[in-house]
Amino acid sequence: MSVKAQVLAALDGAQGRYLSGQELAEGLGVSRTAVWKAISALRADGYPIDAVTNRGYALRRGTDVLNAGAVRALLEPGPAAALQIEVVDRLPGTNAALRARAAQGAPEGLVLIAQAQSAGRGRNGRPFFSPPGSGLYMSILLRPELGARQAVRITAMAAVAAARAAERLCGAEIGIKWVNDLMRDGRKVCGILTEASMDLESGMLDHAVLGLGFNLTKPAGGWPEELEGIAGALFEDFPAPGSRAALAAGVLNEFWPLYRAGSRDGYLEEYRRRQLLTGHTVEVLRPGTPSRTARVLGVDRDCRLVVQFEPGSAPVALGSGEVRVRPTDSSAHKSPTALTE
Repeated sequence: MSVKAQVLAALDGAQGRYLSGQELAEGLGVSRTAVWKAISALRADGYPIDAVTNRGYALRRGTDVLNAGAVRALLEPGPAAALQIEVVDRLPGTNAALRARAAQGAPEGLVLIAQAQSAGRGRNGRPFFSPPGSGLYMSILLRPELGARQAVRITAMAAVAAARAAERLCGAEIGIKWVNDLMRDGRKVCGILTEASMDLESGMLDHAVLGLGFNLTKPAGGWPEELEGIAGALFEDFPAPGSRAALAAGVLNEFWPLYRAGSRDGYLEEYRRRQLLTGHTVEVLRPGTPSRTARVLGVDRDCRLVVQFEPGSAPVALGSGEVRVRPTDSSAHKSPTALTE
C-alpha cells in the first residue's frame, strides 16, 4: 500500500480526530516529509483534509473514502467467500493491471478497484475519462468455461448487475444502450469492457477480465469538452458517504450469482427489458462499408442486436465486435423500451 493510501486510511480511521504529522509518520514508519507529500497529493485528488497548527490533519467528516474493508463488509456470504478485493490509489487502467496478474496465474475472483485511472480505456481502445474522487473503476478476473464468442454473455450479465446496483443506490431508472453502456436520463453513467484471452488448443477462454467504470458525480472541473452532452452521473449532488463502497459491493453481490449460475434465464429477459435502442432507428457502421440505417427489433439469445434494414426484409443479428451502432434519434437514450420480437 502506498504512503498516500496509508495516510488516507489513517485519517479515515480517526473519524474526524486530528492526527499530527509526527503521529502519522511514526505510526506508518515513514518520514514527516513523506506524510506532507501524501497530504498534498490527497488534497490534489479532491479529498477535504483540514490542517490546524499544533493539532495536525483531519479528514472532513462525511467524506466518501473507498477501501477494501468497506467493500468486503457489504458483500453477501457467497461473493465474500469467492472474491478477493484490492483497492489501490491510482493505476493506468484496472483491466490492464488485472490482465497482467492473470498471466501470472492469479485466481478467479480477484477484484481490483482504483480510486482513479490515468489511462483508462473503453471499447476499441477509446480513452475512458477516470478522474479521482468522482467515480468507481473496478475489474474482475474470471476463468469461465466459455467459448470466445460467448464472452459477450459476461458483458450482458455485468450490465444487468450494474444497472440493478446503480438503480438501488441512486433511486433513478437505469437503462442499457447495447452493448455495454448504462444510461441515466439520456447520459452515459457507466461503461463496461470485457477482455478475454483464448486457449488456442481448446477454443475456450483461458480467462476474462471484466471492467466497469462508473461516474457517481460530475468531476470538480466539469466534463471534458468532448464529453459534454454525453457523460452523466448517478447523482446530481454529492452522494452519501460510503456510496462507492456500496456500489462496488452491490455490483459484486448482483453479478456473482448470475455468473456462477451461467444460465441466460437469470439475466437475458432483464437485459432485453432495459434496452434503450429497441424500436428505434440506428446507424450501423461496419468497417470498410458505407453506413446504413436500420430499425432495432431487440436482442437475441446470444446478446446480439437484431435489426431490420428495410421494411419487410429479414432480420439481421449484429455482433458486438462486428459493428458500431449509433442512434439517429435522441429518444433512443431516454427510457427503456419493451422488446419487440
